[in-house]
Amino acid sequence: MPTGVFEEWERRGLVFQHTASGAADALDRGGLTGYIGFDPTAPSLHVGSLLPVTVLMRLQRAGHRPIFVVGGGTGMVGDPGGKDSERPLLDRDTLAANTAALRAQLERFVDFDGPRGALLVDNAEWLAPARLLDFLRDIGKHFSVNAMIQRDSVKRRLETRDHGISYTEFSYMMLQAYDFLELHDRYGCTLQLGGSDQWGNIVSGADLIRRLRGVEAHGITFPLLMRADGKKFGKSEQGNVWIDPDLTSPYEFYQFWLNAADDDVGNLLKQFTFLPLDAITDLEATVLTDPARRAAQRTLAGEMVRLVHGAAALTRVERSTRVLFGGGQLAELDAQALAEAFKSTPRTVVKRADLEAGRAGLAHLLAVSGLSPSGRRARQDIESCAVTVNDRRMTDPAYTLSSDDLLDGGFVVLRRGKKTYHVITVVG
Repeated sequence: MPTGVFEEWERRGLVFQHTASGAADALDRGGLTGYIGFDPTAPSLHVGSLLPVTVLMRLQRAGHRPIFVVGGGTGMVGDPGGKDSERPLLDRDTLAANTAALRAQLERFVDFDGPRGALLVDNAEWLAPARLLDFLRDIGKHFSVNAMIQRDSVKRRLETRDHGISYTEFSYMMLQAYDFLELHDRYGCTLQLGGSDQWGNIVSGADLIRRLRGVEAHGITFPLLMRADGKKFGKSEQGNVWIDPDLTSPYEFYQFWLNAADDDVGNLLKQFTFLPLDAITDLEATVLTDPARRAAQRTLAGEMVRLVHGAAALTRVERSTRVLFGGGQLAELDAQALAEAFKSTPRTVVKRADLEAGRAGLAHLLAVSGLSPSGRRARQDIESCAVTVNDRRMTDPAYTLSSDDLLDGGFVVLRRGKKTYHVITVVG
């Protein structure tokens, strides 16, 4: 039985709070304009910002117009929401460069053409020329300091004695409310979406529109991404998981989702993917009946790579995963696949002249790379069959690498034990 858009979002766990006066009906009717603000402090989206992106994708697919607001103005101030300390303030040139990079990424996810085409706007357009006295007279008088300090994002910082909150950050609530008002006046925007830490700011904006324009505006928040163990979702051992393939390779991106915990994978499938809910229910059942197969995680990883990097990247990543986990030979992989799969693997550079002159002894490379703690231990590791070159298990401690060992792109992959890798890159 078909469900309304709002009910669908609720079933996917995408609704945490919403304004009581008509938010659900407005979302179900279609034809509205809604926005989410994005932090421009980095030149790439990351997994944490991918959920808001997919929410705006859903908004557009439901017949609404999405607006991505890049905080070129508020990025120069900082947002207290969800942070323990004040964000670094960026200069205009950095913010402009980051905004351009984000636009290029967002074009992969939404349609910017047509009457319902997405918009990307920078709030510096109206915040930068705003005059202080005019702003205080026209906007500031509608804000109660007593109410502002009761907002969770502000109260949390006020109660943290080590940091507190600067006036710069304290003013963020008024600036975001002004964003909502400007978007309403310019584009007829009546819906703001965001993470649950933005609830106070969203309600303040809706209230400002009601006071100044006599129009009902709405707000919906989605839950902050947290893992089942209570830790923040979206980071790997290397830090942020980025959308930019130069920062996080498609292979690493795939592995991040593949490693989702059993307790998390169902919610991640509902919130991030566009799979039907019935199909997700079936996948959740496999977590209980056949957890070792990790069918839900594989589906999640595949859907996310296809969404972010495309079908060709998914084919390449799945082939790399099969090879690296015992289902093939490294020689099957091309230079791009090898570079992606071993992007974060430690590496040592060897000159081609040294390789061709027989000066690339395996035991020596094991020692200088740190795979083995010493030359003596390296020879012992080789003799005990603990070392592989590409896919070949080595037994001769006097073995020297040659051009015959090179994979596509000039790689040689050394492995000690089952999981410790090192890449030799031949140059020149």
